[in-house]
Amino acid sequence: MTALECDDEIIVIDCGSSFPGGDMPGIDLVIPDVSYLIANREKVKGIVLTHGHEDHIGALPYVLKDLNVPVFGTKLTLALVDNKLREQKLDGISLNVVKPGSVISLGTKFKVEFVNVSHSIAGSCALAITTPIGLVFHTGDFKVDYTPIDGNVINLKRIAEIGGKGVTLLLAESTNVEREGSSMSEAKVGESIAHILNENQDRRIFIATFASNIHRLQQIVDLAKKFKRKVAFAGRSMINVVECATKIGELKLDSSCVVDIDMIDKEEDKKLIIITTGSQGEPMSALTRIAAGEFPKIQLGYNDTVIISASPIPGNEKMVYNVVNNIYQHGARAIYERLAEVHASGHACQDELKLIHALIKPKYFIPVHGERRHLQKHAELAVKMGTPANNIIIPDIGNRIEITGKTFRMGDNIPSGCLLVDGLGVGDVGSIVLRDRKHLSEEGLFVAAVGINSLSGEIFGIDITSKGFMYSDEESDAIIEEAKTVLKNALSQMDLKGAADWTQVKSVMRKELKNLFFKRTRRNPMVIPVILED
Repeated sequence: MTALECDDEIIVIDCGSSFPGGDMPGIDLVIPDVSYLIANREKVKGIVLTHGHEDHIGALPYVLKDLNVPVFGTKLTLALVDNKLREQKLDGISLNVVKPGSVISLGTKFKVEFVNVSHSIAGSCALAITTPIGLVFHTGDFKVDYTPIDGNVINLKRIAEIGGKGVTLLLAESTNVEREGSSMSEAKVGESIAHILNENQDRRIFIATFASNIHRLQQIVDLAKKFKRKVAFAGRSMINVVECATKIGELKLDSSCVVDIDMIDKEEDKKLIIITTGSQGEPMSALTRIAAGEFPKIQLGYNDTVIISASPIPGNEKMVYNVVNNIYQHGARAIYERLAEVHASGHACQDELKLIHALIKPKYFIPVHGERRHLQKHAELAVKMGTPANNIIIPDIGNRIEITGKTFRMGDNIPSGCLLVDGLGVGDVGSIVLRDRKHLSEEGLFVAAVGINSLSGEIFGIDITSKGFMYSDEESDAIIEEAKTVLKNALSQMDLKGAADWTQVKSVMRKELKNLFFKRTRRNPMVIPVILED
């Protein structure tokens, strides 16, 4: 998410979410903290979207609950947004469809032109924004593909014209800046899949890919028809996107070539292509469940070929290759990016980024969309392309960058950060809760309840329960009995009559048990002491 602010007007570019990291157990989604925008809601004139991927639209249902402003995007982008808003039962949001080439005015300070670009989802656009300090060009996510599946080539002519007018600020994505050369055309993926289908004509085919990659889905559907196969779709997000894209005409399906996933047992294996989610090895995705033998009506076997048409997102490699191993375990074949050209990145590599810098010729540059190493590398590339180093700022979340006709500098930071979505709760899970969850997941839980007669101070019972701590009943029983003895000995030395300091009593219980467990097991479970007064 990026915001442009001029006097009393603000426009927002994209509103995405991200998946939780491994240090966020139980968290469903991570969204941006928009408290600054909410505090200045009367200034916000609208949200403009570059495309419909989750990291650009995923936070909208949560943000729009508190910030009801108009949203602008292309047909597929807003169709996906509309689906998300319906799921959250969020009504009354103004969704405004624009076409590439359209120009809209937001307030009195901003005019936004949507410029067609290629990416791994249809309807992707860069933004040329006219502001009081000059033109701002935001690439969105893009690549330069001269043979796109839908024929809509990136509008380099218009980008060059915009650059010729003089661009004050360029914000450009940095995801693939470490890769030399240019990205592979999406059409090449279709050629590779066609070759695999030709080599596996007697086998059932599974293809896992991103649900949002409509162009890849279109190629697979067209190839299915060519090879006289039917397609079935597996995975909730895949089915939702296919329905959405078909409804608005972005995905063209021949209904006679489609079979419901629940009816595939009535089709010959060699007549089927099953298109599924799970290209990143997500635990509950369709492919992961299929590979684990947990998907209804589908059993992998020696007559199956599984194509993973994606490259693992950094951090997902282990999950993806666990799925690959499970596929092989069933006797099926697995084909993935290391073995064949079955995936093309949707992000620009170095030569494509250089082309944009050459066409735009910005006065100032801010690299966006990537980890710090990507942003740094992109800044270095920009210097080589002629942008002075002191005209480049690498931002952190919450940075305010001030631009005038003559200055380009860091300003005061704004309130920012991330909010964690956990079930129905948004932002109510903080670092302490995450720390406790991590502790529980790694070390287990030990609950010790002690019954005490507050008049006499007599202990009339100790009950101990553990979860995720000991692996054998014999071990568990032995340490529980020892824990009871330790508690009795420790508490017998304390005054438990009348108005005892129960906080102190619990502290002693916790300390004694932790010492025992570490001594016996070298483990540090979470210990919860409970006092039951009679």
